[in-house]
Amino acid sequence: MAIEHPLDEHEQSERVRDWLRRNGAGIIGGVILGLALIGGWQWWQQERESRRLEEAERYDQAVRALEGTPDLAKAKAAVEALAPESVQAALARLQLAKAQVDAAKRDEAIATLRAIRTDNPALAAIVQVRLARLLVDAGKAEEALELLDAGAEMPAALEARGDAFAALGRKDEARKAYADALARLDVAAPQRQILELKLIEAGGTPARSEATP
Repeated sequence: MAIEHPLDEHEQSERVRDWLRRNGAGIIGGVILGLALIGGWQWWQQERESRRLEEAERYDQAVRALEGTPDLAKAKAAVEALAPESVQAALARLQLAKAQVDAAKRDEAIATLRAIRTDNPALAAIVQVRLARLLVDAGKAEEALELLDAGAEMPAALEARGDAFAALGRKDEARKAYADALARLDVAAPQRQILELKLIEAGGTPARSEATP
């Protein structure tokens, strides 16, 4: 078996030391950078979780402020403390608007709904319908129609369009909107009877298959 000469080992050690002298700074820098990236990622994760928990706590405070017969000024302050474009803020503003309507503060409710910012299509549709109804009640039917999509298929949106047309005296369009809403509404839906009454008031007649037994 061959035995390595001590000089060979010495040469190899020298080569390793020489390589380290030339590349050591880069290696150390890479290790430091890697550790910094790991530490930064962990900090960012912890910070995001902390913000999420804080937002959840603020939402809980806003909901509690709206319970029972709320102090609307305090409730509004609690709602406005939420991140403007968060889902929690949108949900809290919807609840605040309802409380304002219950307190006969329609214009404040309109302003609250207008302030909602969300990229959730389902939530945005709910906001539009509620805002449109309040606008019709405020004598702003034209504005309500501008808000609602002419191609809307949700029964609630079609009903709101019918209300806006009816308020403007456009009965033909109101009848069509109400009939379309009924056609898309479940037979057992509790609001069918109200929709049928609206259709009749607009000069229409519910189809026999749509009529409530």
